[in-house]
Amino acid sequence: MPGFPLTPNPEPVLIPDWIAHDTPLLPRTRRIPLLGRGSAPGPLRPRVADWMRTLQEHLSQFFEDADGGGRFREDAWDRPGGGAGVSRVLTEGHTFEKVGVNRYTGGGAIARAEAERLGARSLPPGEIRFFATGVSVVCHPLSPMVPIVHMNVRYFELEGPDGERLDHWFGGGLDLTPTHPFPEDAVHFHRTLKAACDGWGVSLYPRFKDWCDDYFVNGHRGGELRGVGGIFFDNLRPEVDGAMEAEGLFAFVRDVGFSLPPAYGPLVEARRDLPWGPREKELQMLRRGRYVEFNLVHDRGTRFGLLTNARIESVLMSMPPVARWDYDVTYEAGSFESRLQDMLRPHDWASGIPLALAVPRARQVS
Repeated sequence: MPGFPLTPNPEPVLIPDWIAHDTPLLPRTRRIPLLGRGSAPGPLRPRVADWMRTLQEHLSQFFEDADGGGRFREDAWDRPGGGAGVSRVLTEGHTFEKVGVNRYTGGGAIARAEAERLGARSLPPGEIRFFATGVSVVCHPLSPMVPIVHMNVRYFELEGPDGERLDHWFGGGLDLTPTHPFPEDAVHFHRTLKAACDGWGVSLYPRFKDWCDDYFVNGHRGGELRGVGGIFFDNLRPEVDGAMEAEGLFAFVRDVGFSLPPAYGPLVEARRDLPWGPREKELQMLRRGRYVEFNLVHDRGTRFGLLTNARIESVLMSMPPVARWDYDVTYEAGSFESRLQDMLRPHDWASGIPLALAVPRARQVS
């Protein structure tokens, strides 16, 4: 099994240029379709909804190409009370055991308490309605050597009974959950996201990285992180939460959505053919169990779907097909299980592999 690099701060070797570098998963003929800093004129709501369709198509094609044989099943559905979604799920593929790429556009009535829990501000008396559009992605690989990835980008509006917009914001993020300890994968993933954020301001990545570390936490497990993080943001209002106006925020969210292939594709390519055995698979099943715990206990998106009458199959799309819970699990110091556990705390991944995680081969316990 490949060991950790001996240098604590290796140069990125998987994608030196996060946009233009060629890999088998990112040929030049399908370069990431960044849409530029501008955008067509017109109301924001339909343009964001239209881009969400584009993103779903782009990521569906990416995962089919990366899998090497699997194809998505598509289900179109309507939400009682307004709105519709398109759920795409790939199961039992060559590389991925389950991938979901879901899209929703629509809305309806929403309770004031729920709107405020989502982050609404200064709502006047009277009926409140919501509009939401977004794309959610979760990928559970077959091999325990390939990490789980999750992404969500969304746009949310609240309006009064006369249709007047009361509040609106963007949210989203992209995070990685390894099931085997490859800290160099976390370095590549974070450097890719940092590159995407830095084009919009050097303060964004540190802010959204810390937000991600604070959000994806199983508090009932002693504050254990779900994975190695990434970026997370919510309630980003044009010209309120920072200097960006609506078009800038929309363009930033587009860059985040299109950064999934260069952040994740090279990790799939590098890890999927590595050998593994029952012990590696057991650790993957246990980490999947912790993934389930977070999504059912803490995740605000799951809660929102359950409270707004969304299609339950789509709400629970993020669940792995198989997971495991063992009683009072402990690991031997220096084992790969223990090394993975050491990764599940906040680290400055964009600066390189932390010294404490750069373990020479001779010191590793199999």
